Amino acid sequence: MLRLSVKRILVGVALAAALMGVGRATAGIDLGDVLKVGGVALIVSKFGPQINNAINKLTLQHGVEVKEVTKVVPILSVGQGGFIGAAQVMGAEEDVDRVKAVAQLEGRFNAFRFKVLIPVESEKAIKNLKRVNGVGVSAIIDIKI
Repeated sequence: MLRLSVKRILVGVALAAALMGVGRATAGIDLGDVLKVGGVALIVSKFGPQINNAINKLTLQHGVEVKEVTKVVPILSVGQGGFIGAAQVMGAEEDVDRVKAVAQLEGRFNAFRFKVLIPVESEKAIKNLKRVNGVGVSAIIDIKI
């Protein structure tokens, strides 16, 4: 049921783009990227609880009991300023309730490339990130768009 509903949303987004007859905007903004960002935000807001339950059931099947509170939030790419996926966060209920997104920072050190995932209080705070202490990222959710 989850797959069918997600597909319906994606088909609707693609249909809207086709009806508008736009592939690339003249200002250099890729409409496909805009739709992906909006699609990720829509999918996470609509299906976050179901995705969260599916992750918790999967871990339980493998003998890893979830004792903390969990929820699914969008991943915000700080460099790109858009939603690029979703993550499950885990911690004490009062701390998890404060998390609105996970900020992703990328960097390099010699031959190493790394991504840092930080649970934050706002979906919009790209410059002034406010970490929510006591909360960790327990799963990464890739959304095929």
